[in-house]
Amino acid sequence: MVWVTPKTEVYPMAIVRAGLSKCTCAMALLAMCAASSIAFASDSRQVPLAERIQGANVVVVATPRSVKASWRDNAFGDRLIVSQYVLEVHERLKGNPPANVSLELEGGTLDGFTLHVSSQPMLEPGERAVFFLDNGNGAYKSHLRGQGVLKLDDDDVVRGSSLTLNEIRRVAASVPK
Repeated sequence: MVWVTPKTEVYPMAIVRAGLSKCTCAMALLAMCAASSIAFASDSRQVPLAERIQGANVVVVATPRSVKASWRDNAFGDRLIVSQYVLEVHERLKGNPPANVSLELEGGTLDGFTLHVSSQPMLEPGERAVFFLDNGNGAYKSHLRGQGVLKLDDDDVVRGSSLTLNEIRRVAASVPK
């Protein structure tokens, strides 16, 4: 279908009004973005490593070996995909969990749908990481959501940073239990 609109003449005053209107809208949008980024930054501040270790019930170096996703309703009535990972524990930095622990994270793929939760990492079986865990109902939860998983590369460096596993070990040993 093709829509035809009548030809209109543009008057200089209309251009000035449109320019002011666009400028006003742009300024309002910029102000809203700045305010929301400040609000977001205050809600999701990066928690120092020692504070994360102290706040978590358990800190381990582990590898997800399997994942099973399911549909769940959260406290707000939203239907979410929740992935349950079985983690093979290689090293205990805090606490004394068993050799295999269960971790639940919001997000995953199920029935042809993929849910990415911006504050949670997406994990793949075989990805080695440091996990900061809190006790949950039958499965651990990630402490401080996405800040509770630090993925490691092959050189034991946290991806996207210069933080090493040895530095995490050093801090974990110095934090009061």
